[in-house]
Amino acid sequence: MAKWTPKHEAPEPLEGPVVATITGGTVIWFVLFLAQVPFYAWFADRDLTWWVWTCLAGGGLGLIGIWYVRRRDAALKRAARPQHGDAPAGTTGTT
Repeated sequence: MAKWTPKHEAPEPLEGPVVATITGGTVIWFVLFLAQVPFYAWFADRDLTWWVWTCLAGGGLGLIGIWYVRRRDAALKRAARPQHGDAPAGTTGTT
C-alpha cells in the first residue's frame, strides 16, 4: 500500500478575532447554564442533569480558553514588535 502524500501545500491558518470568538462562546455556555438552572427538577426527573452540568463545564473551560488566547495574542504581538536596540528596516541605526 502506497503512502499518501498531499498534492498541494496546506493553506495558512485563518487568523481572526480569536479572543472575541472564545469570549462569545463562553458567554453562550454560561447563558445556557443559567437558562437551565430554573428547570433543574425537570432535568432531574428525566435523568438529564448532565445537560446542565455540561453547560457549566463549557463555561468553565471557556474561561481557561479566554486566558489562553489572551496570553497567546499578547505573545504574538510581543514577537512582532522590534526588540529594544534593533534598528528598523532600512535604517543604519545611527543618528
